[in-house]
Amino acid sequence: MTNQDLIEKTKDYVKLVLKNAEGGHDWFHTLRVFNNSILIAKSENANMPVVKLAALLHDIADSKFHNGNEFLGPEMAATFLIKNNADSTVVTHVLNIIKHMSFKNSLENGQTFNSLEMQIVQDADRLDAIGAIGIARAFNYGGFKNRAMFDPAIKPNLNMTKAEYKNSTAPTINHFYEKLLLLKDQMNTKTGIALAKERHRFMEQFLEQFYAEWDGER
Repeated sequence: MTNQDLIEKTKDYVKLVLKNAEGGHDWFHTLRVFNNSILIAKSENANMPVVKLAALLHDIADSKFHNGNEFLGPEMAATFLIKNNADSTVVTHVLNIIKHMSFKNSLENGQTFNSLEMQIVQDADRLDAIGAIGIARAFNYGGFKNRAMFDPAIKPNLNMTKAEYKNSTAPTINHFYEKLLLLKDQMNTKTGIALAKERHRFMEQFLEQFYAEWDGER
């Protein structure tokens, strides 16, 4: 099986697994991360098969939809890749990216694994969490969890532990301050940094408009 054959087979697998996923973590999210990864990787000397496979498999079983289980996603990815005779070094690299790239893991012990390929996929995933798409995804997930949009009495927690982040039930607006507005300064690559700046500005403009409408000023 060629690398391209494996990529196409992985796409089909992910589409099937995520067929009924929540709208912010579905196949289209994965596809955007895949396309963002390719865009960023064009300016980097990266291992493209690893980048593409990690992008496609990074959310195959997001822990927040599986009772907090952070092992299921890597296990599913490993089973699929091994079954399809992926090179063992590629499998190991992809699994390390999936295990270590999430924002919540940075809240605990820092980033214990790093590679150029992970930086690319991590940037691509974080780009999809900010800007217009990021705003839509945040409120989509908030609605999915039946959370308030905003409650002035509930202040953002700016020093969350990983456990607090995973168990948070705060209003969606708080998520901007607890994660989304922080991502611009956590990007790894030149392309990621440039794209994040524009998307960050859009979120700031959205919040300004949101508060003005909330207070009846506009």
